[in-house]
Amino acid sequence: MIRECSIHGYYSDDDLCPACNSEGKFVMSTGERNSMARKLALVLRHAPEKFDLEMDINGWIDVKDIIRQFKKGNKRRYHWLRPHHFRAISETDIKGRYELRGNMIRATYGHTVEIELDLPTTDIPDSLFFPCSPEESENLIEVGLKPGDRAHVHLSASIKSAAEAGRVHRSNPDIIEVDSARMVANGETIWHAGVTVFLTENVLPEYLSIVSHDDPELSLLIESWQEEE
Repeated sequence: MIRECSIHGYYSDDDLCPACNSEGKFVMSTGERNSMARKLALVLRHAPEKFDLEMDINGWIDVKDIIRQFKKGNKRRYHWLRPHHFRAISETDIKGRYELRGNMIRATYGHTVEIELDLPTTDIPDSLFFPCSPEESENLIEVGLKPGDRAHVHLSASIKSAAEAGRVHRSNPDIIEVDSARMVANGETIWHAGVTVFLTENVLPEYLSIVSHDDPELSLLIESWQEEE
């Protein structure tokens, strides 16, 4: 669920504010939050037209328009929905999937619709990481990384965050390291999207290498995966 502390703002999954231990005001149930997050992903990443919503070139949609269209489709179910619920979802999302500016909201990454990114391009880590299946890792090293069904290649800030993303689709992903420092030095653009997510248009083979299973961080992760099986 999401609650709001009068001093420290929104927080999730706890009855008491983690900063001051006071009981916050109820904002949304877990079911309401999860349902709304799924619908927002569809609207802000993939298909705003399904709800007759207009997205600007940078991915922004007016919150009031979203509320109106959601209620139009099911007024009884979303009778409670107000603009502050979108801010609550955004501010408690640990992956930083959403961004609000005034009355406008957008997804920070995961788009399949074409948009022009105006995200930060500074303070990019020297190395970024990409998960893949062991069967495709050698081929990707040779041909490079391309967006596939997304608008951009999604990279992770650490081996761990890449592995977590990869584990959604496969039990034991390989991890490819991207020499992002050399990419930036050569004029390639990398955007900082979510908390641990970075985006780029593509990655040439010359910037790629496979992280060895002997790497201390990856080997510990592999051991933990084997214990789960």
